[in-house]
Amino acid sequence: MMSLHPELAREQVLEMLRAGVNMPGQVPTYEEMPRRTLTDKGACGPTAAHVIEEVHTPLNYAYISFTTGSTAFQNVVGVTLEEIPDRVAASLRAFKLAGISRGAKGLFTYPPLVLVFPREALKELEISISYLLRSTRDAFLLAVIEEKPDFIVGESAFINHALQDARKLGIESYLPPVSVIFVAGTPMDLDLIPTAKELLGARVHDLYGCQEFGWLTMDGVPLRDDITLLRSPLGTDYYELIVGGLPMSDSFPVSSKGHVLNSEGRIITYRRMRTYPDFEVWVLESPLPNAEVVQRVARTILRTKARIVKCSPKLKTGSDRTLLKLALSVSTGNLGEDESDMAAFIEGPEKTRLFDVLGEAQVKYELEKVWDPAYTKRR
Repeated sequence: MMSLHPELAREQVLEMLRAGVNMPGQVPTYEEMPRRTLTDKGACGPTAAHVIEEVHTPLNYAYISFTTGSTAFQNVVGVTLEEIPDRVAASLRAFKLAGISRGAKGLFTYPPLVLVFPREALKELEISISYLLRSTRDAFLLAVIEEKPDFIVGESAFINHALQDARKLGIESYLPPVSVIFVAGTPMDLDLIPTAKELLGARVHDLYGCQEFGWLTMDGVPLRDDITLLRSPLGTDYYELIVGGLPMSDSFPVSSKGHVLNSEGRIITYRRMRTYPDFEVWVLESPLPNAEVVQRVARTILRTKARIVKCSPKLKTGSDRTLLKLALSVSTGNLGEDESDMAAFIEGPEKTRLFDVLGEAQVKYELEKVWDPAYTKRR
């Protein structure tokens, strides 16, 4: 057989490679990659604190977000697909308690807050949402007057000052009635309660939660069944909120007199204090099959939720429950008692729900891992 000229042979090989690369149905091109925009996430509003930047988001995440960063750098938050049902349930419970009906119209003053409500919760109630044209108080007043929302979600001091502006401008009569104001993001400004009632006829509800774990309480009442209160190193009147076995690093007074907005709500979220020192989480028992998987879950939580989780040297795997120990990471030096007295045990399955869901997400990821042939750490 006559051999081909080297240049012809080269062109044939290149044509074969081009044909293979251009064949549809394989690893996507840049243009073929799926896209999840701010509009897809429902957070398509302006903020003066951010720029819009595209990122490559892992397929095992429902979406990524960021902590608020009010006192520190903002940290990336990964929300796994397995977490969404519990976050939806908490959001729907908040809407129900507040009397928000199907088809309601919501105005969000700060777009990232919408990510604490999973998009699925808004869709289930057919809730439509809108944002301010600009993140200013004037834009807020204009949006309320023109769009006539059924409920508002935002930071309480911002809303309170904006309503005070309406009074100063003499346009309070232009304001339409609003059913509910959900305040979130910072501790509630109590002065908003009478102002909202007077100018909008609105009931105020105090939502506490975070980008990492979704909504946790409303008016001092837990929105999830895996909430635990653990006595805080801040003092006997304060308790740290633990969600699914993971500490929030936020402590609150717990009072039998109740929350200012609900006498049944014992957690006084508008008097929040940052907890120091932090509680460390130690995994003592786990239903997961081996220690390596549990250690990966611990690292995942550190990376995506900024919570420190460690595995006990005597870790028991294949257990019928999850057992976590929470203990202070350093000695307080002023408690007047042994540090070990500040330790607590969180036993599953109910109270370790969030930790277990993150474990399920890790196992599923390992079973269905998608490797990109262009980037692999294996030889």
